[in-house]
Amino acid sequence: MPAVTPEPSTTPDGGTPVPRRSSWAEAAAAADQAKPAAHVPAPTRRPAKPPVTAQPQQRAQQQQVQEPQPAQPEERSSLATAVAYDADTAAPPSSYVPEEAPAFRRIRPTAADVIAEAPMPDFISSPGLFVKEQKPRPVGGLRGAIYALTGGAWNLGPSAKQRDEDELARRIARQLQGSYNTAVLSLKGGIGKTSTTVGVGLTLAEFRGDAPCAIDANPDSGDLVERALGEGIYQQASPRTITDLLANIESVDSLTALARYMHHAGRLHLIAGEQDPEVSDSLTAAEYLRIRKLISNYYSVALTDCGTGVTHNAMSGILQSADNLVIAAGYAVSGAKRARSTLHWLASHGYEDLARNAIVVITDKDEVSSRVDKDAIEEHLAGICRQLIAVPHDRGVADGDLVTLDVLKPETRRAYKEIAAAIVDGYR
Repeated sequence: MPAVTPEPSTTPDGGTPVPRRSSWAEAAAAADQAKPAAHVPAPTRRPAKPPVTAQPQQRAQQQQVQEPQPAQPEERSSLATAVAYDADTAAPPSSYVPEEAPAFRRIRPTAADVIAEAPMPDFISSPGLFVKEQKPRPVGGLRGAIYALTGGAWNLGPSAKQRDEDELARRIARQLQGSYNTAVLSLKGGIGKTSTTVGVGLTLAEFRGDAPCAIDANPDSGDLVERALGEGIYQQASPRTITDLLANIESVDSLTALARYMHHAGRLHLIAGEQDPEVSDSLTAAEYLRIRKLISNYYSVALTDCGTGVTHNAMSGILQSADNLVIAAGYAVSGAKRARSTLHWLASHGYEDLARNAIVVITDKDEVSSRVDKDAIEEHLAGICRQLIAVPHDRGVADGDLVTLDVLKPETRRAYKEIAAAIVDGYR
């Protein structure tokens, strides 16, 4: 006969009957049927991703592994409600990463992002980005006095005059690629041709990083070296001339060897002209071109004192190798006419470019009377050349002796600077 398990009808204390024991899932289902779970409103913000629910097989395994104790009748309803609410509002697992940030959240770049996206500064081509620009130091005048009295604390910068002087110096010192030659000539003697060559040569030597060279190609016993060194010093020096250089030109293969045939007035290097009247006019165009070719190996700037006239033997070689011209003239009516005649002769004999780009230098050597209209002469010559520059009357130039920049008037030195800058500007 089968055994029947009795079902107690009362609790141990004789009170309310105890229901039959069942699993936790059955208790939850019974509670759901007895009282529906309260509806929980959906959150106002859109969740990043729906919660991940376990598969039926996984839920079954979880139920088998962990099975809770049966709940009391009064606890079943609240337990079911908690389970239902937990399933709706469950957060994603800790390993879950949303595919995109919520729309309401602003992502601010970090300092590392800003540095990485910023362009890399160029320390080589733009050093001014990191160092404050310093004003140039004023020299002379009220600005220079204030700078000196305050020990540099008050720097008003250079005046307009000083800035103009600095610009002239910059133009003179411009770096050149190659060797260039300027011919200084005139149709009339005694109007400042050689003094202009020496004054401009000394000015070039003062401002340029490379030493210039001056060649005396005057067929009439030129005195270029005497005007640069002084008569006494030249007589004591080795009497090497352009004729000596030509006789030994094949053996000159270095600047050291060339220096034996040159004279030096500071940084201005000079080749003396022939002093013997019997051979002074023997320099030919071919010989001058050999000298010019040798000089071009060691000097970037050369000045050639051509002497009077444009028809002597060496003149065709000088004009052929010249990059620009300086035409010497005076304020006398005859000097101005000869300067204009020189430019017309050049233009009509195949040197039109040299004439158009020539620099006319008017030297007030003889200090002409007030009857001469200097403005009219300047206007007469200015329209047929690239630039006209006037050199004021100066005893340091008019005496025909040693030309030294230290004893010249400031206006004369300024004129030589303008000539030197105009010459270098013409080197292209």
